[in-house]
Amino acid sequence: MRSRFPVLAEAIVAGGSPQLRNKASVGGNLLQRTRCAYFYDPSKPCNKREPGSGCGALEGLNRNSAILGASHACIATHVSDMAVALVALDADVEVLSPTGAERRFPLMELHRLPGETPHLETHLAPGELITGVIVPKAAEGGQVYRKARDRASFAAGLASVAVAGGRIALGMVAHKPWRAADAEAALAGGATAEEAIAAELAAASDNGRNGFKITLTARLGAAAIDQARGRAR
Repeated sequence: MRSRFPVLAEAIVAGGSPQLRNKASVGGNLLQRTRCAYFYDPSKPCNKREPGSGCGALEGLNRNSAILGASHACIATHVSDMAVALVALDADVEVLSPTGAERRFPLMELHRLPGETPHLETHLAPGELITGVIVPKAAEGGQVYRKARDRASFAAGLASVAVAGGRIALGMVAHKPWRAADAEAALAGGATAEEAIAAELAAASDNGRNGFKITLTARLGAAAIDQARGRAR
């Protein structure tokens, strides 16, 4: 793992605390709830907990909320580190239904954006189980995972970036691991790391308290891209 897919190894070590990592499973990590503080507080409205009740974070404490792909119904973020690295590695997920039917699809299609139904978080059918994750042969090019958070452990991330062979994924900035297709296209066209990540974040928006995440993600992304290219900062 460390030699062939270092971006995934780095992402796993960056996740949670040693105690949580030692108890975790791959499927459990991928399927952890997309959430914010209001999800845990039954005295506050939350469309994920009670569809149609509203989103308390919109006008509340939204420092960690999404800057990409959010909707008026939910601005929570998906906090998995592993999923971000796997999206950058172009991994597939295998699932099994209660009837015994099997299917396989890109992992980047596992999670949904909130839209009007933020309580529906994945494209799994009722009763389906994740039975495997398939990682293709690593593409040419450097692999890097970078993450920013308030504390080195026991703290959810503010933003993360995974780079693997020219593919880029962002974490903790959207309702799902975010494949940075615009940044990838810009790099392929000869853009600098700063220009590429700026192209991806052109559609980013904030909710008042989380505007710093746009600048943070831009700097983190440019640094990760340059590091993967052998231009470490």
